[in-house]
Amino acid sequence: MADKIIGHTLLGSGPEKVIILHGWWGDYTAYEAMLPYLDGGKFTYAFMDYRGYGKSMGLAGDHSIDRIAGDAMALADALGWKKFHAVGHSMGGMAVQKITCRAVGRVKSAVAITPVPACGSPLDEEGRALFHGATENDGNRLAILNFLTSARLSPGWYDYIVRRSHETTITAAFHDYMLAWTETDFAEEVRGNPTPLLVLVGEYDQAITEQAMRQTLLDYYPGATLEVISNSGHFPMAETPVWLATLMERYLSAHS
Repeated sequence: MADKIIGHTLLGSGPEKVIILHGWWGDYTAYEAMLPYLDGGKFTYAFMDYRGYGKSMGLAGDHSIDRIAGDAMALADALGWKKFHAVGHSMGGMAVQKITCRAVGRVKSAVAITPVPACGSPLDEEGRALFHGATENDGNRLAILNFLTSARLSPGWYDYIVRRSHETTITAAFHDYMLAWTETDFAEEVRGNPTPLLVLVGEYDQAITEQAMRQTLLDYYPGATLEVISNSGHFPMAETPVWLATLMERYLSAHS
């Protein structure tokens, strides 16, 4: 459990409570484009920032998937949420899987947006050079972003994401979390989990593909369903924000 309440931003005042987790690239503002389209009358969202990111940039503690899950559950406790939904993007989608293991029966439903699977995403030699180098080299960051979106977006957007990745993270946390989502493996812990789970993948995401999700999350979770988001890569909250908000809230409502 967290020794101090984790940095977070509340949105809405509805009866359905949702913990929402960001990815590796930056803090909760990654969801900025979709915030106007969320139903604050039906849902209360708690957007959490991990240690070393955003509002939690100054918080000490390890930068791990287990720590993210523990902080999220401590946040739910602090907010008085006995039951809640969990949503996470990419690395945050991996943390959501950890939360469902630690809080079976407490998580009403979960949405994993272009998620890293519980088995992690091990890197080959070329991948290690690319991702480990991204800590210091913006060229590596740009190359990764282009791969994750099939190099189809504007140069200005790629530059913005790289800039925000510096502005909203500390360097050590950015590096440590990369190790966390590439090297952590708790697949056997999550296998057979009964939590209802919606898995969303982007049509143009070359890393988190439909095939990869069918071999992992849809195998781990008996109640999982999958939907491919058209005209999106790895970042549907920025690429197709209205449709992501629609799919997410439709699923959460069905399990309210």
